Amino acid sequence: MLSPVRLVSEPAELAAHRHNGMARKRRGSEPYVNHLAEVANLLATATDGADAELVAAGWLHDTIEDTDTTREELAQKFSERVASLVVECTDDMSRPKAERRRLQIVDAPKKSAGAKLIKIADKISNIGARIQTDPSADERDDLADYVGWATQVAAGCRGGNPWLDEKFDDAVKAARALL
Repeated sequence: MLSPVRLVSEPAELAAHRHNGMARKRRGSEPYVNHLAEVANLLATATDGADAELVAAGWLHDTIEDTDTTREELAQKFSERVASLVVECTDDMSRPKAERRRLQIVDAPKKSAGAKLIKIADKISNIGARIQTDPSADERDDLADYVGWATQVAAGCRGGNPWLDEKFDDAVKAARALL
């Protein structure tokens, strides 16, 4: 088993390499890895650094979905728990977006405690990415749509970490102030 420091640094490196060249949605040319760093940092802060596997899964939560990374590779390089958490947070990209969204709402309450925390951290980061100074009508519509859906997903994930729940509420409040 990797040391806790390596269990955070090595997934960060893998995520950065696998997402190299990808830009973050709603943030122009911002590197996608910034989203992964934000999710991992939210999880590290929420757990006061006590769960390196959770932070590792935060770094890697989109790797199976967005790259050619496999569950087996993550289990071999990091741990079975890291791989399982990433799989729990992975959407089936062969399904239409509306179906993927519906399934996230339905499946959220059934997720493990760790996957629920990753989902909330992911939604916090994605709401923040959509908050713009003086948003256009299209940006406001996108923000309203995303916040409405993310709130439904988060409802099934709440209760595992009061700090993360509060950060989600703060993100929603900031978003709604623009609507």
